[in-house]
Amino acid sequence: MIGLFDSGIGGLTVVRALLKAAPQADFVYLGDTARTPYGNKTQETVERYAIEDAQYVIKHGAQLVIVACNTASALALPKLQEAFPQIPFIGVVKPAAKEAVAITKRSVGVIGTRATVNSEIYDKVIHKYGPHLKVMQQACPLFVPLVEEGMLNDQLTKLIARRYLTPLRQANVESLILGCTHYPLLKPLIQRFMGKKVKVIDSANVVVKQAMEEYPQLFAAKDSPKQTIAFTDTSPLSDRIASKWLGRPVTAERAEL
Repeated sequence: MIGLFDSGIGGLTVVRALLKAAPQADFVYLGDTARTPYGNKTQETVERYAIEDAQYVIKHGAQLVIVACNTASALALPKLQEAFPQIPFIGVVKPAAKEAVAITKRSVGVIGTRATVNSEIYDKVIHKYGPHLKVMQQACPLFVPLVEEGMLNDQLTKLIARRYLTPLRQANVESLILGCTHYPLLKPLIQRFMGKKVKVIDSANVVVKQAMEEYPQLFAAKDSPKQTIAFTDTSPLSDRIASKWLGRPVTAERAEL
């Protein structure tokens, strides 16, 4: 059983990548919609929330936990590994950073929440594997509500994208990490603005790829796979968003932490 959690619904892009790569695998996903967003909270709060989220998916059978949240990956991974030493955790930061290092010669751009950007976690991890690379980061706090409102190709979204991304385009970054799990839904718009030469890295795809390489047995097809989606605050809106993103009907379970 694969466990995944996020501060809300954004991590469903990782579930979408998982379903594309291993549609018959067992998984449980928790979105902490009652306490979202994590991006404006202190490290201590994010660590506490992440431990509670992980406890939920582990209690439901997770043998591997994908932290499908950039903020929690940036701020809480050491505490998670300390709290649950018997369970492997994979965050979304390291796989995306390593992918950027592999395909970039000079400069990497990173976009994310304020908490992720302020943590400088991508800068640290990228420089660990590619010390020669220049890293330029940009917080894009308005992208999350725009994605959740379904405004993926709206004129307002294009204007805000131009505002956020112009410094990165002017800096001629060669690759761009989508450092928030909501952002893959804006990838076509972002790619068009940045241009064909910029390699846009979808953290959802790369974290699933790494997890499958390291724990292939957990991604094996099951005849009747157990696939659970739970939110800490369920609503018709969150179910509609989940159904649209995953391309299948979703009625989320209510999670009590």
